[in-house]
Amino acid sequence: MTRTKFHQGLDELKQKLLTMGGMAEQAVQRAVNAYRTRDLKLCQLVLESEQAINLHEREIDELARDLLAMQQPMAIDLRFILAVIKINADLERVGDQAVNIVQRVMHMNGLPVAELPADIPGMAAAASAMVREALEAFIAGNAELAQKVLTTDDEVDRMNRETFVSMESVMASNPEVLHQALDVLLIARNLERIADHATNIAEDVIFWVRGADVRHRIHTISK
Repeated sequence: MTRTKFHQGLDELKQKLLTMGGMAEQAVQRAVNAYRTRDLKLCQLVLESEQAINLHEREIDELARDLLAMQQPMAIDLRFILAVIKINADLERVGDQAVNIVQRVMHMNGLPVAELPADIPGMAAAASAMVREALEAFIAGNAELAQKVLTTDDEVDRMNRETFVSMESVMASNPEVLHQALDVLLIARNLERIADHATNIAEDVIFWVRGADVRHRIHTISK
């Protein structure tokens, strides 16, 4: 493989990953809209999208392995390919979390409607914004934007804790809505996991751009 073809392969890899990101984001948006509207058709769309996301994940991994096998990439290109492989896995898991959410929605659809004090749409908006900004950081190779994603994770964690406290109170005082409250807790947990995957993506962007491994560290990085 010539260097020109190698760099064309890198561009193709980037475009495929962005397509994967769009698919994962759409799945989350549909899942949250399904929660808000109890729309089973949206649930079905999310379930059907899982196979396409999984197929795209395999295609990206295969292309990344081919690029690694056919060249000896320079350090930054090697970091880029490794980052793509890891980001690809996180995006596939974001799709899995969307599937988990619609499964809870379908369960709730068979239960009496209950007004529960949980800001699931707000939490979903924050988690989705993290995924979107992490991908924007990847597109631009912007470590500063990736750093912003890392700090936002604390806000989603806070919202998840608040949901747990409020649902615990509901279950204690109103046991007839126990199952609905448990479903909300699980949905909040899945949204918190989506935020975690966005954090992973942001960390991988920083690794690619700066060669710095920021996992398991306090999220402050010098230029």
